[in-house]
Amino acid sequence: MSHITFLKSLLETAGPSGYEERATSAWLQEAATFADQTYKDRYGNAFAVLNPEGKNTVMLSGHIDEIGTIVTHVDDGGLISFQGLGGWDPQVLVGQRIRLLAEGGDVLAVVGKKPIHLMDADERSKASKIDDLWLDAALPAEEVKNRVKVGTPGRVEQPVLFSGRKIISPALDNRIGAYVVLEALRRMKELGVQEKVVAVASTQEEIGAWGARVAAYGLNPDLAFTVDLCFESKAPGVNAKKYGESEFGSGTAITVGPFIHPTVAKGLQDAASQHKLKFTLSASRNHTATDADEIHLVRSGVPGAVLSIPSRYMHSPNEIVDLDDVDNTIELIAQYVLGVQDYSFIR
Repeated sequence: MSHITFLKSLLETAGPSGYEERATSAWLQEAATFADQTYKDRYGNAFAVLNPEGKNTVMLSGHIDEIGTIVTHVDDGGLISFQGLGGWDPQVLVGQRIRLLAEGGDVLAVVGKKPIHLMDADERSKASKIDDLWLDAALPAEEVKNRVKVGTPGRVEQPVLFSGRKIISPALDNRIGAYVVLEALRRMKELGVQEKVVAVASTQEEIGAWGARVAAYGLNPDLAFTVDLCFESKAPGVNAKKYGESEFGSGTAITVGPFIHPTVAKGLQDAASQHKLKFTLSASRNHTATDADEIHLVRSGVPGAVLSIPSRYMHSPNEIVDLDDVDNTIELIAQYVLGVQDYSFIR
């Protein structure tokens, strides 16, 4: 089922929060090969539509932004200060390469830190802070100052790797969600869905889920799904008692809890059982820390659910997901929407 060439291209395309244009362009180019309509809104969200005149509107949201960097200063020696766009653990940034999306052409730089040989004993035991790191483009200072301006965004430069059915890449959080919602739309077209279904590659989730709020307000959907990542429960340090059992190969993690519409959550479980699709349950005691937190509160309220794909090393340059779980999630969304008869969804 997976359209691997498209997925690989999407992951290789830069799209840090607030600067998603390259990624949304790649997404829209693929969407245009089968969707009835494609467009972008004023906030940069990208949309692909099936059945524009359908009676009910179903929104499928996967945020397309990735955590990145933003330049805050360039000194006289050409060294670049920066801050994070989204939630970085500075330890995983040390020694990485950053692609700076400069206006006149991209600039590659490395994340610099004082060598261990020059550290005092107490420095060696301290965790790095972004304020103590810098970017070094290894170019003449004047060239750096001319090409790299304050506000220039960046993303980690790492290759996309495949290991069997596993994919290892930066930006899986949540480029994979944007991929899933578009592939679910493609699958629903194959199955002959009659409702208006809109896949949304939403922007700026990592800094506030603002794109999804704008997109949902404009669409005013009758039903909404948010696709994101969750923590793979066999990874060291993941407390399954807190986050739930969601190991690689276990399928889709369906969130349950007070913020999730119970009819939708139950319907997803029933659809998974009926179509022999794998799923686990993930309990959320209040908000979900996904786009759903904004989508579900738009206008008079939008019923919906969150579906997550198990991942390791979230918010790092080398995140991992299992493509079997990805395909499972695509099929689950498509089969559930195809089976919905009643869109009243009263709690």
